[in-house]
Amino acid sequence: MRHVAVIGNYLPRQCGIATFTTDLCEHIAEQFKEIEVIALPVNDRQHGYAYPERVRFELMEDDLRSYRRAADFLNINSVDAICLQHEYGIFGGRAGSHVLTLLREIQAPLVTTLHTVLREPSPDQRAVLSEIAALSDRLVVMSQRGAEFLQEIYGVPEAKIAIIPHGIPDVPFIDPNFYKDRFGVEGKLVLLTFGLLSPNKGIENVIEAMPDILECNPDIVYIILGATHPHVKLREGESYRLSLQRLAKAKGVDSHVIFYDRFVRLEELLEFIGMADVYLTPYLNREQIVSGTLAYSLGAGKAVVSTPYWYAEELLEDGRGVLVPFRDSRAIAEAVAGLLEDEARRHAIRKRAYIFSREMVWSQVARKYVDLFEQAREERMRSPRAVSAVKTLDDRPSELPGVRLDHLISLTDDTGLLQHAVFHVPNYSEGYTTDDNARALVLTVLLEELGGETALRAVALRRRYLAFLWHAFNPGLGRFRNFLGYDRRWQEETGTEDSHGRALWALGVAVGRSQDADLRGTASRLFDQALPAVQGFTSPRAWAFTLMGLHAYLQRFYGDHHAHHTAGLLANRLMDRLRSNRIHGWVWFEDRLTYGNARLPHALLLAGEILGKGEMTSAGLEALRWLTEVQRSEEGHFVPIGNRGFYVCGGERARFDQQPIEADCTVSACLEAHRLTGESFWLQEAERAFEWFLGRNDLGLPLYDPKTGGCHDGLHPDRINQNQGAESTLSFLISLVALRLAEAALEPQVD
Repeated sequence: MRHVAVIGNYLPRQCGIATFTTDLCEHIAEQFKEIEVIALPVNDRQHGYAYPERVRFELMEDDLRSYRRAADFLNINSVDAICLQHEYGIFGGRAGSHVLTLLREIQAPLVTTLHTVLREPSPDQRAVLSEIAALSDRLVVMSQRGAEFLQEIYGVPEAKIAIIPHGIPDVPFIDPNFYKDRFGVEGKLVLLTFGLLSPNKGIENVIEAMPDILECNPDIVYIILGATHPHVKLREGESYRLSLQRLAKAKGVDSHVIFYDRFVRLEELLEFIGMADVYLTPYLNREQIVSGTLAYSLGAGKAVVSTPYWYAEELLEDGRGVLVPFRDSRAIAEAVAGLLEDEARRHAIRKRAYIFSREMVWSQVARKYVDLFEQAREERMRSPRAVSAVKTLDDRPSELPGVRLDHLISLTDDTGLLQHAVFHVPNYSEGYTTDDNARALVLTVLLEELGGETALRAVALRRRYLAFLWHAFNPGLGRFRNFLGYDRRWQEETGTEDSHGRALWALGVAVGRSQDADLRGTASRLFDQALPAVQGFTSPRAWAFTLMGLHAYLQRFYGDHHAHHTAGLLANRLMDRLRSNRIHGWVWFEDRLTYGNARLPHALLLAGEILGKGEMTSAGLEALRWLTEVQRSEEGHFVPIGNRGFYVCGGERARFDQQPIEADCTVSACLEAHRLTGESFWLQEAERAFEWFLGRNDLGLPLYDPKTGGCHDGLHPDRINQNQGAESTLSFLISLVALRLAEAALEPQVD
């Protein structure tokens, strides 16, 4: 064994997996000088972290390309064993499915450490973990219960499972008073909770218990050590920490509660743990299969009071700690007071915990991992497995650019999204439109579904775009206005039917696909008010946009009779249009192809699904297939209908100017067709249309600008339009995110 690679988060990223991965790598490297240990961390932000030299390759959480490249990197470097640190939340894709792309292509033996094993997984979570288990030579869990779950719930053979405890620092068994003077708490009894703060920690229950604890012993301080979890901080700020501080004041114990808002170094952390008389883990989630903070405290010989989550039940049995019910502050008070009053009992618990934990020190754990790597490698040599051959570009999906919101953000102010730009500079004189803010709302909801750092950046944008739609609605007329000047004055009382339909599309997507309850509530109320007007519309595209919104809306509110009725009405109108305009060689809803063409068959596909009418789905597929043939050049690249004259049946089609919106709606429609049929043809057509943005077009010029994250406004006969307006940029971004979501949807499928 000469070369080991470990995949997982890495310090200085602030999370438990990063601490574990770093400790594992460093202790293997320290004990086994002959082994070169390299790390491949997963970044949750665009610019990564200031990693040490051990880090050789960085993965981007939501960038599927980086997982493929990581597999290539590992294969080229001929590592002897790979150790994956698995936690659903650190990898991109649905249920962290992006990591499967890496694992399917690596050639070395794989040992996977499972930091979470769910008793009741979602279908996606079960599929992901089952495939990881199939691809792994060995699975490591840190508790007996985890091993039982793997066998009983996931069907993993016992021989494939190893139980290796969570590693801990090897520290002496010392008197807590040794460190207290360093923190100004000498002469006091110290209660401690440490770790990244988040609302599932249950710390409020300890603060609720403090008045009763202080009655027994007034010389007590409760130290809460740790920064707020970075992802929680991005979503919610410091609301949890502030709520704890307010609670301490309300209970009159604020002079006995100390907050250390820091992610501390190991040396300092061990001093904090060392001075604790009682350590508390009052977590709220029973289904927690491991806890590094509990392991560290046990290893330091602390008297522990904990709620009975799974890992605590196992680690603290046989008198190694005290368990109390969930959310029971009175029980916490009684347990803590009992330990502080009975010094002999407290020290007996400490001693049992310390002796038990000697098998958990990192020197022992690192050796067990290396032994497991050797076993996996020897078994692979005795019984070689077929490994993936090096794949050509034809065998691999096209690599997608990263999602950049820089230009979108520059076009967005405190009112909403500006309509146009001069080059990439926002053009204030053109104001705003409901059309663009609706598209932007769709994008930001899709980003929420995609997850990752970009989704967190889009939270405030999502609410702003919805606020614009709320402001755009004219309740007296039941219609949306469309054009708003930069002076914040509406330029009409009602906008076009198409703009109304786009707004309904965006609202339906927000209701049906967002996890933000407040956003859904606002969008739902506006959707209900705006839907009735559509029945009087005559624009097929307005019908189509509304059907797209209804499809998303009915995913959440399937029993809404009025929504179903409206969907049936509009879908039948589209079917009538298709029948009446269809002639030999012309399979379309009108006697001409104009703009946003693919929206029409796209809507019919969705209508067929929600109404249970297969003939609508078939008609939509036929019309979309015909459109893809019309929009394909002799050389095989995508050529949208130009807006200089469009394409009238029997006439000549306009080749230019080609608009980004046409590529976008084609990508979305073809992805929907692929979802419904599973036919690879549709995925290829979606990729063909998307590649138009990247330069596979009539002029061979890219419209996407990677420097700004924006998209140029069109393709002229001799050049690209240099302006980067909202519609074009959103067309590119929606297509990109839709393709990424489609990739993620494919990942959990087990071969």
